[in-house]
Amino acid sequence: MSGSLGRMELAFERRGSGEPLILVHGIGHHWQAWLPVMDRLAADHTVIAIDLPGFGVSPRLPAGIPYTAESLADAVESFCALLGIREPHVVGNSLGGYIALELASRGVVRAATALSPAGFWSRSELLYCQTTLKALRNSARAMSPEQAVRAAGNPFMRAVSSGVLVARPSRLDPAGLVAATQALAGSAGFDETLESFGGLMPPAPPKSPITIAWGERDRLLPRHQAVRAARWSGQRVRLLKGCGHVPMSDDPELVARVVLEADRAAS
Repeated sequence: MSGSLGRMELAFERRGSGEPLILVHGIGHHWQAWLPVMDRLAADHTVIAIDLPGFGVSPRLPAGIPYTAESLADAVESFCALLGIREPHVVGNSLGGYIALELASRGVVRAATALSPAGFWSRSELLYCQTTLKALRNSARAMSPEQAVRAAGNPFMRAVSSGVLVARPSRLDPAGLVAATQALAGSAGFDETLESFGGLMPPAPPKSPITIAWGERDRLLPRHQAVRAARWSGQRVRLLKGCGHVPMSDDPELVARVVLEADRAAS
């Protein structure tokens, strides 16, 4: 872990009791991405959903530390040390999924579950991902608060703005979508992190048990990337039926079941 990070303070939401589960969102999102599954997971665990540095309401990384998946993983590791949490089960989506796998490669987690993790793309798929995310970010920044509310409340506009990330935009809570749009627009770490994706390679082989699951209808990181993830991990990747890139919103029950099954297997 990078010593220059010290003990990283991050914004977080804690629920439940039991063995710790750390939930890590994707680029441009915030801890609220996990709201659909938090209470299901908190029935058995202490669930801690974090805002990564420079996202949500967490402070930026310290000056001089570049935004990369590895430095963000350092921040998560540092945050766990600050809270006195040793070897948690880390669950991540997209960029958060990569971070979970990176921590598993370091052997500092009890288990890692990655939902449509970043880093298993071809060059053309990376370019498509970066271009799409940049367009979503620009759109979010161009919207006034009033426009964001109107777009979230209109089924057609909700499908247009969110269809690349979720398979079932109609299931999104309008207020939650407005908050997510504002989080994307205000992400101080977004541009640097997105640029760093150009050098992102799969992590070293994992030293901790891992589970990888992929949205069957993922339109941002299409599911054939799961084949590369399976080859890297040496194990079968589970497909999340009917789910998009952010599967927690599409099928909370399925996602919670996958996480809890992975936790039981690791135990």
